[in-house]
Amino acid sequence: MKKIVTFGEVMMRLSPPGFERFTQTTTLDIAFGGTEANVAVSLAHFGYEAAHVTRFPDHPLGHSAVSYLRQFGVDTRHIRYGDGRLGLYFLETGAASRASQIVYDRIDSAFMRIQADEFDWETILQGADWFHWTGITPALSQGAADCLLTAIQTANRLGVPVSGDPVYRSNLWQYGKRPQEVIPALTEGCTLVLGNAGLFAHLYDIQEKDNEAAAQALRHQFPKVRYVTDTNREQLSASHNRLSAWLYDKERAYQSRTYDIQPIVDRIGTGDAYMAGLIYGLLTYADPQQALEFGVAASVLKHTILGDANIASVSEVNTLVQGDTSGKLKR
Repeated sequence: MKKIVTFGEVMMRLSPPGFERFTQTTTLDIAFGGTEANVAVSLAHFGYEAAHVTRFPDHPLGHSAVSYLRQFGVDTRHIRYGDGRLGLYFLETGAASRASQIVYDRIDSAFMRIQADEFDWETILQGADWFHWTGITPALSQGAADCLLTAIQTANRLGVPVSGDPVYRSNLWQYGKRPQEVIPALTEGCTLVLGNAGLFAHLYDIQEKDNEAAAQALRHQFPKVRYVTDTNREQLSASHNRLSAWLYDKERAYQSRTYDIQPIVDRIGTGDAYMAGLIYGLLTYADPQQALEFGVAASVLKHTILGDANIASVSEVNTLVQGDTSGKLKR
């Protein structure tokens, strides 16, 4: 069984039921989610040993978040408790021409108070087959950024492949550092990077306009990087998208099939589902094209599942990969 380790904040998700608006609802549904934890949950459903590393407040809400991860089979042994609050986010689900809205409330969370030496990464990553991070974590605090860099350097020393999703959220970088000062050092230790020409221009000053040329420039700048990937999304409405993905390695470019997704049940976490599916594919299949198709199909299925995380099985994903999009009732 493959062992995957992820690292990042987990927040409580509060949502009006169904498609109600914030201004009309009198109740909020509770769930938990975080981009890196979503990857761990998905990989646990694929049958891998998935461990998530984070920090929670030591009170009932923090313990509820741990219980959420455990119920999906995620290893929580390395989670720490400390001072600070539980981060929150509020989601209003859109439909048709009305977009979804998210409001974050995560300042001074227990995760943001992480220190660089909080975790014993040598022990955590021992025997691991993959480590995953995103750009959300280093955006939150200097301690979180330092802790992540230690994790990546430890993974490199132990020979553990690393995937990075250096997503940029401008409103998160509030502690005095710019992403251009932090993200490149993290990317140096990556095997797989998610992103496109526009993001690479902003973070790494790569001026190539074409995604393939930008990917080649990224690999030249960061020699450890083997794979570069991203999704292509055509958003026809909040309820109707088309989705595909591409992957570049040192030999060639790969393009997936395109899926028409309508109606969308829950858009949140679909990028995380893609990353989890691609990681699974790269660790399972010798053919990068097969890995890419598995990743895209996993993301497509997540659009049909409520909550942050993809809880589809390998057989469900493979059914979609094989072309069965009928949704026929199974008895």
